[in-house]
Amino acid sequence: MEIAIPIFDRITALDAVGPYEVLSRLPGATVRFVADAPGPKRTENGMLALTADAALADVRAPDVVVVPGGYGTRALMHDEPLLAWLRAAHKTSQWTTSVCTGALVLGAAGILAGLEATTHWLLLDKLRELGATPVSRRVVEQGKVITAAGVSAGIDMALTLAARIAGDDVAQAIQLGIEYDPDPPFSGGSVEKAPAAVIELVRRASQQFA
Repeated sequence: MEIAIPIFDRITALDAVGPYEVLSRLPGATVRFVADAPGPKRTENGMLALTADAALADVRAPDVVVVPGGYGTRALMHDEPLLAWLRAAHKTSQWTTSVCTGALVLGAAGILAGLEATTHWLLLDKLRELGATPVSRRVVEQGKVITAAGVSAGIDMALTLAARIAGDDVAQAIQLGIEYDPDPPFSGGSVEKAPAAVIELVRRASQQFA
């Protein structure tokens, strides 16, 4: 099974690496970072580089597509070569998925039209402009399209996908293998739970990278 994760400059690292860590453990799976051309792509803060092993043109029909998020997705929404690649890959994929604002790229490609979908809470309403129905859940399944909310939700999405591909036992074994048993020090990990002052801090921080 070939799994393609498109990467790009100003990507959020965990959006790509979280699903990679899960899906790379699937029996028979090959996970490849792909981009417009092979080579490094830097994260949104510029401090880390992920490396694309192959060009989009070299991976035309992956079984699974995972589109990560990050501030670089704003440019990708107008990147016609990438959008055309996504449309073509989606026609033959078994699963087409996204993490965080990667959903905006799927929406720009027309893949979310008429579907429920989710993304980072800061941009949830943007999905409606792209023809989708925004849903505030960590993972939203619509046929072969699966979208995840912000950043860490990509791990949940990947485990959900692993279960669909290889069964619950394999997915649970992967979860145990990576010891994914969240017990965060604070309960404010969603906009519904976080204090208003913390929500405002996140809004202000996001404007620095926009």
